[in-house]
Amino acid sequence: MVLPTDPARPFGAVLTAMVTPMTPEGAVDLKAAVKLAKKLVDDGNDGLVLSGTTGESPVTHTPEKEELVAAVVEAVGDRAAVVAGAGSNDTVHAIRMAEQAAEAGADGLLVVSPYYSRPSQEGLYQHFVAVADATDLPVMLYDVPGRTVVRIAPETYRRLAQHPRIIANKDATGDVYAATKLIAETGLAWYSGDDGLLLPFLSVGGAGIVSVSAHVVGAHFAETVRRFDAGDIAGAVEVFRTATGVIDALNGAGAQAVMAKAAVEALGITDNRFLRLPNVAATDAEVAALRVVLAEAGLLRDDAPVRQPEVSELAEASSAVGH
Repeated sequence: MVLPTDPARPFGAVLTAMVTPMTPEGAVDLKAAVKLAKKLVDDGNDGLVLSGTTGESPVTHTPEKEELVAAVVEAVGDRAAVVAGAGSNDTVHAIRMAEQAAEAGADGLLVVSPYYSRPSQEGLYQHFVAVADATDLPVMLYDVPGRTVVRIAPETYRRLAQHPRIIANKDATGDVYAATKLIAETGLAWYSGDDGLLLPFLSVGGAGIVSVSAHVVGAHFAETVRRFDAGDIAGAVEVFRTATGVIDALNGAGAQAVMAKAAVEALGITDNRFLRLPNVAATDAEVAALRVVLAEAGLLRDDAPVRQPEVSELAEASSAVGH
């Protein structure tokens, strides 16, 4: 198990909410998942979140999730934290997923607010505690009211922070001001759940990011964090700006799993962009537009995949422009 590490960043600083590669016939492709996981870690990711929304958790099944965790844990070893989604609006089901993730070797759990059911704050609290009590794994809460409708209230955060295994939060509320207060009040490690808000969250004491765009610009985010930590704020902004086109392309329409799969296919990491319904793959026109963005970001040359720049190369490039 990778954890525990730095209490301020218990899961690292840059984590990708990883897609779940499929075969053209619709089966989970473990071989492709292992290849992708290794590539993401090579590109600077400290952690991988499996079977989240971007991993198509609503349409993948429990045995598949367990096999995916086991395969990725074996592939990346102690190079990165592997965090498994244990999200459901059925608490018993979420507990079962947590237990199986632990058995498969996960380093932590991502537990989203129960969706659709619209529970009370007391219901949210009891749900999170029940899942956290089910295993010995550390837990990252996930507050994403755009998908769940409900939002975790400050008092509920303060109560949850007393649990010894609830140690982090993925914040997709877009509310940096609220995070400013809650980070201090709860002591939880706070991760941005919105790619575009990495720097604002870092500026108020955030730990890092759980990202969709890091499928493509993980090295950029890692260098952004490194420069921010070193006090080179201008350099951090400069590097982050080089990723904004990709951030927009992968998140703009809200179809993150769709566009992330299109991006890793375009870069030659996977060989298809198949998704299970109700999601459908990006169209050829959408892929063509995405390829333009990837080319403008220096990730494609002459309509062919090229490797992502290393963190050290980004540092050199940033230095060359005076930062």
